[in-house]
Amino acid sequence: MTDLSAFPVTHKWPAQHPELLQLYSGPTPNGVKVPIMLEETGLPYEAHLVSFETQDQLSPAFLSLNPNNKIPAILDPHGPGNKPLALFESGAILLYLADKTGQFIAQDAAQRYETIQWLMWHSSGMGPMFGQLGFFYKFAGKDYEDKRPRDRYVAEAKRLLGVLNQRLASRDWVMGEAYSIADIAIFPWVRGLVEFYAAGELVGMQDFPHVTRALAAFVARPAVVRGLGIPARS
Repeated sequence: MTDLSAFPVTHKWPAQHPELLQLYSGPTPNGVKVPIMLEETGLPYEAHLVSFETQDQLSPAFLSLNPNNKIPAILDPHGPGNKPLALFESGAILLYLADKTGQFIAQDAAQRYETIQWLMWHSSGMGPMFGQLGFFYKFAGKDYEDKRPRDRYVAEAKRLLGVLNQRLASRDWVMGEAYSIADIAIFPWVRGLVEFYAAGELVGMQDFPHVTRALAAFVARPAVVRGLGIPARS
């Protein structure tokens, strides 16, 4: 029987199956990436909902796993050397799971680094910029009289979508014919921009047909459909 009691996070979210990878997440563009990846790989896991309504992300138990108080995070009882590994940051987790399962990242060194390049592009650009646009357009920022902050992020979102649209003009997915962790990282944010932030018209999504085509293919994948609902909402 695997013992995870040394990890305080398991005191708040007890592991019913401690031999399985433990996922701590919620329904955000960042939060759904890892359950989608886990569903795509078929790696067994146990999911725990981190509720923002009760500020679970600020609890001492969650902070013991991720001091940056952001979802998702994982606790893998069978990490490197078969020792438990706690990990946060969605990009790092996707890369770890790709390496662990040997799936959704090229084994060729050049293509592997190119995939990581797009993973970093998403982490440093798309995620933060789309998130700021959402704040200024949907949430409290919409009440600001000065619209320059919102317009700044709208312009940057359009630029990033243009980069992605050009990349996809001659490819099915970011890395070509092969679906990868780059797609699993990027398209939850594109979906969030359109569906959650309802900013598709604002950024002119009709001007990015290759992005919308790939997004439709992404959300139609059975593993994506399942992953978008994990962890189960109470």
